[in-house]
Amino acid sequence: MSAEPRINDRIRVPEVRLVGPSGEQVGIVPLAKALELAQEYDLDLVEVAATARPPVCKLMDYGKFKYESAMKAREARKNQAHTVIKEMKLRPKIDPHDYDTKKGHVVRFLKQGDKVKITIMFRGREQSRPELGFRLLQRLASDVEDLGFIESNPKQDGRNMIMVLGPHKKKTEAMAEAREAQAARKAERQGHSPDAESEGETAEAPAAAAEAPAETPSEA
Repeated sequence: MSAEPRINDRIRVPEVRLVGPSGEQVGIVPLAKALELAQEYDLDLVEVAATARPPVCKLMDYGKFKYESAMKAREARKNQAHTVIKEMKLRPKIDPHDYDTKKGHVVRFLKQGDKVKITIMFRGREQSRPELGFRLLQRLASDVEDLGFIESNPKQDGRNMIMVLGPHKKKTEAMAEAREAQAARKAERQGHSPDAESEGETAEAPAAAAEAPAETPSEA
């Protein structure tokens, strides 16, 4: 079935509860009268509540209404925040340089407003030392506490130990800040463009010429 409402001649009922162009209640009128008013106002008769008895219809510009609804839906999708869970895997005896690299990724994910699943992978005899993984997870959580919090405490899962970090910043806030930063960088690039600098130099030239003293005519 179509999700489109019935409009104008597609409405098949003897009478409707009519709402005017400005939202005013006209009352229950015969369908023919409602269609006549629609023609007078140069608008469409749109069924907005088909299950009501009688159905509720409104006088409106249906084409404009559909366009505005599509734009609102598009904007809503654009600003919609999808919950994303990133994953970062570490070893219990990770190298300091590798740890800093992994931590940098976690920081970036949290700044973007994403959750991060941290997995410590144990191999061989490392499985008998779960405290190594626990201390590593606690250290990482402490290093990024300004950006995130422990949403799910460390727990053993077979050969792995897992912890989930949640961001302090909401996804929508992170997206808004990213757009503002992008706009600021764009404005800064435009402000320091070669054309802007050349215009500044051109504007300074006449001023310098005006300040230069006039030459005194030589005596014959």
